[in-house]
Amino acid sequence: MLTYHILFWFISLFPLCQCWSPTNSYAPGKVKCPSSDILRVANSISDEEDEWLQGRDKVTNKKIVEFLKYANMTDIDPEDYGKLNRSIHIGLAFSGGGYRAMLNGAGQLSALDERTKGPDGGKAKGLNGLLQASTYIAGLSGGSWLVGSVAFNNFTSIQDIVDHKTDIWNLKHSIVNYGGINVVKTYRYYKGISDDIDDKENAGFELSLTDTWGRALSHQFLSTTDDAGASMTFSSMQDWDVFKNYEMPFPIFVSDARAPHTKIISINSTLIEFNPFEMGSFDKSVYQFSKMKYLGTELKDGKTNGTCVSGFDNAGFVMGSSSSLFNQAVLRINTTSLSSTIKSLISEILKEVDQDEDDVAIYQPNPFYETDVGTSPHIAENDTLTIVDGGEDGQNIPLYPLTQPVRSVDVIFAYDNSADVKNWPNGASLTKTFARQFTETGNGTIFPYVPDVNTFINLNLTARPTFFGCDAKNLSSLLQHRNISTYSNQSSSYSIYDSPLIVYTANRPFSYWSNTSTFDLKYDDDERNSMIRNGFEVASRNNLTLDSEWPACVGCAIIRRLQERNGEEQTEQCKRCFERYCWDGTLDTKETEDRYNFTDEGTTSASDSTKGNGANLVSFSWALWLGSLIVLSFFGLN
Repeated sequence: MLTYHILFWFISLFPLCQCWSPTNSYAPGKVKCPSSDILRVANSISDEEDEWLQGRDKVTNKKIVEFLKYANMTDIDPEDYGKLNRSIHIGLAFSGGGYRAMLNGAGQLSALDERTKGPDGGKAKGLNGLLQASTYIAGLSGGSWLVGSVAFNNFTSIQDIVDHKTDIWNLKHSIVNYGGINVVKTYRYYKGISDDIDDKENAGFELSLTDTWGRALSHQFLSTTDDAGASMTFSSMQDWDVFKNYEMPFPIFVSDARAPHTKIISINSTLIEFNPFEMGSFDKSVYQFSKMKYLGTELKDGKTNGTCVSGFDNAGFVMGSSSSLFNQAVLRINTTSLSSTIKSLISEILKEVDQDEDDVAIYQPNPFYETDVGTSPHIAENDTLTIVDGGEDGQNIPLYPLTQPVRSVDVIFAYDNSADVKNWPNGASLTKTFARQFTETGNGTIFPYVPDVNTFINLNLTARPTFFGCDAKNLSSLLQHRNISTYSNQSSSYSIYDSPLIVYTANRPFSYWSNTSTFDLKYDDDERNSMIRNGFEVASRNNLTLDSEWPACVGCAIIRRLQERNGEEQTEQCKRCFERYCWDGTLDTKETEDRYNFTDEGTTSASDSTKGNGANLVSFSWALWLGSLIVLSFFGLN
């Protein structure tokens, strides 16, 4: 009987183990090459994503009906929206901004989750079920930490994290001083990181500081695994039941590609996305995707030498690739009060990695090496692909993957936890994404009109949720600026109704001054939970106290593009909602100062935004050494 139980246990684990790193460590290892090509042209989504999408549609069709019923919408039959020939696709996008973005975003995400409980143990007063109804969820930098924490922990809930049922996000000690006063714990932490990256180097792969940073992040975000995620890969998600059964949205992380040995990032920089199946870009500079599972395989013009590699796509390394700017935290180790023994160990770690470009993730071999599909010689002619923090081009909300017409996203809920002014958002990320469509890199996509950053503040568009692109017919003039070429995944059949409506929600204070520094590296549980609570209030319009119709208005945004395609008239309820939340094109471009004292109605001119945790000097020592980075605006620390 004992032998039977042991055999059963082993068999039950096998499907999970076979899709992790083949070496069962941080090191990639050799595997059998796939029967299909590793590279493909980016003129569509992958066959794997398309197949997964068909299964997810069956789930979200039902969940959208449930949400519309919960929203108490009038003059529509929610059941009609579960019987569509073309499913409604909802995208969620969470901005960067360090732990501030992760924790505020966590509260915002919890407001969309039907699993979140209210204070009395019943249902919370938010947008319950919108998460379950969503098709895609994208994160960038700190937003990738949020999405990764949830996705890589079997699609856990923020509720379970707060209740310690999913034991992650122990932020009491800085990620640099992981053990606090427990020197032995900190030593073991760094020794483990050192051993992990040694494994990768000994396997023949070049290291970067992002390897160290990614392993450090994993100790906070993937701590439920025995090895703190050392052997967990992004592509392993393909074989998890929660993903195979379509019980979660499709996760996407965003980074920027940068030419080797340069520091230049601009609006034309290549955007790289990572998803469970692939890594690559829809931008014409690359216009290719590589199978995620086989990153690390040496390719020339898309062909292997007969040997393939798996395990390169470590989950922590991918999250680190989207937030590589924080590599600076590792380099400043001598400014800390750590013991000399630990500092010596860390110095040995840093000797092993390339610090010439200390804010990059090194992907070597480059999967797009010597290909002639993309237009960028910097990428195709280098055997190394260098990737940097996804917010360095100023597009701090990962909208671009969700605006690709091949994904047919109808509405995007964009959560902005950037640090544009006094660590509050001012809409700058949206202005960057809007401008990008007019460049060659924009590749023919359409993004709705948005105002300048002064208008965002002066009209209180960051103090409450704001809808952009409410009437698709008003976007027709943008069609004139499309630059469709052989490097586009669009066709002449693409119309203004395929441009998603944007629901923009910015961080603001309700119960907590949530504009903490991007470089705060530690939070006690009370601070952590207060940030999460405030994020919930931001997304729920303060527990629906500011607008009891808020769920219905969100429902109106969800069904808007479908109504427009079908020529349907909006209900009176939806017309009222759009009057409240849609930007009507009005501009107020005057420059004013001290505009971030928030009230229920919006902002006032008298500044009171630095009280409490607003300025947050708790981590002033960290902010001081990173202050020089802040002036480098092209880094997009937002």
